[in-house]
Amino acid sequence: MPDFSPVQYAIPAFVLLVVAEMLWAKRRRAHAYEPRDTLVSLSLGLGSTIAGALTGGAVLALSLVLYEYRVFDFDSKWWTVWWAWPLCFVLDDFTYYLFHRMAHRVRFMWASHVNHHSSQHYNLSTALRQSWTGFFALNFAFSLPLVLLGFHPVMIAICSGLNLIYQFWIHTEAIGRMPRWFEAVMNTPSHHRVHHATNPRYLDRNYAGVFIIWDRMFDSFEPERDEREERIRYGLVRQLGSFSLLWAVFHEWIGIAGDVRRAPWRHKLGYLLRQPGWSHDGSRETSDMIRARWLERAASDQSPRD
Repeated sequence: MPDFSPVQYAIPAFVLLVVAEMLWAKRRRAHAYEPRDTLVSLSLGLGSTIAGALTGGAVLALSLVLYEYRVFDFDSKWWTVWWAWPLCFVLDDFTYYLFHRMAHRVRFMWASHVNHHSSQHYNLSTALRQSWTGFFALNFAFSLPLVLLGFHPVMIAICSGLNLIYQFWIHTEAIGRMPRWFEAVMNTPSHHRVHHATNPRYLDRNYAGVFIIWDRMFDSFEPERDEREERIRYGLVRQLGSFSLLWAVFHEWIGIAGDVRRAPWRHKLGYLLRQPGWSHDGSRETSDMIRARWLERAASDQSPRD
């Protein structure tokens, strides 16, 4: 539902902030930006906007049909119901958490989300690496329960847009830790750096959009360690090794197609629905397997020796 999203109005601010961070990085963290990587990020953002414009009408139409079957009817002038806005925002953030967690746990959804994690650099331009194929991964389905509850599709679109705008500023290394009370409730650059890390300790942690409380509630939270203790490595467990825009967008879909084609019939669905990294013959590792192996090794290193 891009026509109602406030994101388009925030784009000038996004550009100004990226330029400001580039100037900061030039003096303080030269490796934060790589020209070809940044160009891919900007191109992914533009392509995602176009893809959203092409598919948004279908999502809106479906949402309006479902809205006729809503459980609760707040008011005919729904936009004037003040308390519905913060409630919608919080519930939309919860559905984002559910979507985001599933996007890391179900491979065909990961195929759409993976391009957001494909950069080995972490900066504000990384936030622009949005999906071109989210419609085909059924990302929109996670908002439909809110429609059935009685929230108008336009209200949901606005709240989702505000959620996305909030997430822009947390894609940076220029900000360290926020005050403890803020870190306890809100998603922050520190929390989200963990989410983009490939270190085994950090894999598939901190799925939050705006409120980190969901990760704390559902046992997916991991705090960022001091850089002197463990330096974060960004990107994918298996890096792209290319600055090709089309490869960044479609490489996982291509990988899925190849795995499904080669797999025995009884395992074909597994390559669509199971965790990224799963293989029917055990030749690959999922993030759970990598993390478990790291935890076992860490426990062994800490155990007393005779």
